[in-house]
Amino acid sequence: MCLSVEQLFESLWQQYIQINPQANKIQCLLKERGENVINDHIALRTFNTEKLGIMKIANTFIDKGYRIVEEYDFAKKKLNAVHLEHKSESNHPKVFISELRIQEFSSDFQKIIHDIDDQIDPGHVMDELFVTSGRTWKLTFEQYIQLLRESEYAAWTAALGYRANHFTVSMNHLTTFFNLEELNGFLLDQGFTLNESAGLIKGSPGEFLEQSSTMAAPVNIEFDFTTQPIPGCFYEFAKRYPMPKTGRLYQGFIAASADKIFESTNT
Repeated sequence: MCLSVEQLFESLWQQYIQINPQANKIQCLLKERGENVINDHIALRTFNTEKLGIMKIANTFIDKGYRIVEEYDFAKKKLNAVHLEHKSESNHPKVFISELRIQEFSSDFQKIIHDIDDQIDPGHVMDELFVTSGRTWKLTFEQYIQLLRESEYAAWTAALGYRANHFTVSMNHLTTFFNLEELNGFLLDQGFTLNESAGLIKGSPGEFLEQSSTMAAPVNIEFDFTTQPIPGCFYEFAKRYPMPKTGRLYQGFIAASADKIFESTNT
């Protein structure tokens, strides 16, 4: 089986809205206004183990015509990241993949991650639908809490597995909102909760990128022996600005802003 780019993203979207129905509601509200909703990018989370590192996840997209464009370092959250773009001139979404540097955490923390890694078949990671496989390993709620004490990112990834952490509405393709402030106001009026870390809008026109996002709503997740509500996925909104020399829209990411967007899954 070899999926097209469109089929892969449709699989990711269907998995995503099952756990984050608010994204589907927002998209429907925008379409009712006559909007054509274009996805700016998706984000995926992983660990820097031999089986699960960035390149293992990125290869699924590279095999479908993507290439790595830029690398990022999130020192505070102990993450490496890359973003990929499709080689063709198209509206194919960008792909942002981050990995947690587990060696920078406690030995007990690392043991939980290595236990997860041990449960994964290396051949399964090579499957193009691995990125939509969710959680395929055993995890107790106590282990989740232990990870959460050191890293929200780790706890979320261990509990929810492989899926799009978020999709992103491209503000540049909307026609009934002038700016991100107007869109945020609309979403708040509709009863959605937005990420207020460092303000509703992260970034600025001077940085050529503005972003905002919903807060991840809680979902019931099955652990060994119990089911508990934890934050699921969120929906992001991005407006890109033209670069002065080329006039082309900036296509990268701002580390300081992305650092705050990560907090959309905070408990």
